[in-house]
Amino acid sequence: MTQKLSLDLGSEQDGRAYDIHIGKGLIEQVADLIPMDLKGRNVFVLYDQNTYPYVQVMEEALGNAGAETKIHAEKGGEPTKSYDGYYCVMNWLLDNGVNRQSVLIAVGGGVIGDLGGFAAATVMRGIPFVQVPTTLLAQVDSSVGGKTGINTAQGKNLVGAFYQPKTVICDIGTLGTLPERELKSGYAEIVKYGLINDFEFFEWLEENGEKVLALDEEALTYAVHKSCSAKAAVVAADEREAGQRALLNLGHTFGHALEAAANYDGRLLHGEAVSIGMVMAFDLSAKMGLCSQEEPARVEAHLKSCGLKTRVTDIAPNITQSADDLWNNMTRDKKAAGGKIGFILARGIGKAFQSYDVDEELVTFLLNESLAS
Repeated sequence: MTQKLSLDLGSEQDGRAYDIHIGKGLIEQVADLIPMDLKGRNVFVLYDQNTYPYVQVMEEALGNAGAETKIHAEKGGEPTKSYDGYYCVMNWLLDNGVNRQSVLIAVGGGVIGDLGGFAAATVMRGIPFVQVPTTLLAQVDSSVGGKTGINTAQGKNLVGAFYQPKTVICDIGTLGTLPERELKSGYAEIVKYGLINDFEFFEWLEENGEKVLALDEEALTYAVHKSCSAKAAVVAADEREAGQRALLNLGHTFGHALEAAANYDGRLLHGEAVSIGMVMAFDLSAKMGLCSQEEPARVEAHLKSCGLKTRVTDIAPNITQSADDLWNNMTRDKKAAGGKIGFILARGIGKAFQSYDVDEELVTFLLNESLAS
C-alpha cells in the first residue's frame, strides 16, 4: 500500500514541486524515488546512528544506480541540532569533496532532517536534498515543508532556512523499531492537524488512535497520508509562514518554551512538549471565552488516553523555571512581532487561529496554574 502526494510550490523545472512517498519497503527503492540521475554523483547520507541498518540497504540501492556514496552518523537528540553539530556536518561534507552536483540525504528523525537540511541549504549555497524520515514525528511534520535549522542557547530553531527537499520518502516500515515513547511523541503532531482545522479527523483519531499507535498498516498509512496532505496544503499556500502556516505551530509557543526550560536533556521530547502546549492553548482559549471548557478537557482526555504528557507537572524531574521565565522564553519565539507573542488559539476543535492580542497576566496565571497542578 504505497501512496504519493505532490507538494506544488511551482513547476518541477524550477525545483519548486516535489513528491511525498508513503508506504512500506520504500528504503529499498530510494534510488528510484529520487527524481534525478544519480550516476557519477557524490551522494552524502547523514543518518541517525540508530538507523544504520536502513542506510546499509540504501547504500546498495544507490550504488546500483551508479552513485558514489559517503555516510556519516550523528546522535539523534536535540543537542546534535546545534552549532557544534552543524560544524561537524559541514566539515564532513567539505572534507569529502562536496560540490553543487552532490546530493545530501537525511535519514532519521526531525533533528537529523533539520540539521541535514540546513547543511544542504548552506554548503556551496545550496545542494539537492532528500528527506528519509524514520520517526513518526518526522514523517508527519518536520520532513515536509522545507523548514531547516539548529537550536541556540537563546531558543529553538532560531538559526535556519526555508529549503525544500527534492523528495520525501516515508517508509512506515521503519516505525516498527521506534521506541514507544518516540512513537507517542509523533502521534501528538498527528492530533494537531485535527485540532487546527479538521474536526472529523480528530473524531477519527479518537476512534482509531490506538490502531495508529499499534502500527496497524491501514490506520497508520491513512494517518500519515492525512497529516502530510494537510501540511502540504498549508505549505503550498504559505511557504514562508506569512499567514496560515503559522497555525501549524499550535501548541508550539508553549511547547518550545518548555523544551528550553528542560534544557533539551531528554526529559521532554518535542511531541510531548507540543502535547502539553496544545492543552495549554485550549485552556487559554477557554479562559479567554473563545471556546467552552469542554473543549480542552476533550483534547486532554484523548492525548492522555494515548499515553502522552498533558501537564507541565508530567515532566520529570520537574522544570525549575518560573512562569515569568517561561514567558521570557516565549518572547524569543519566531512568531513574536512588535514585542507581542503570536499565540495559536481555538474557537473549538478544528477552529484554530492566530492572535497577538493575548494578555500577559492571563498567560502568566495559566503558567502558574500549570506549574502547580
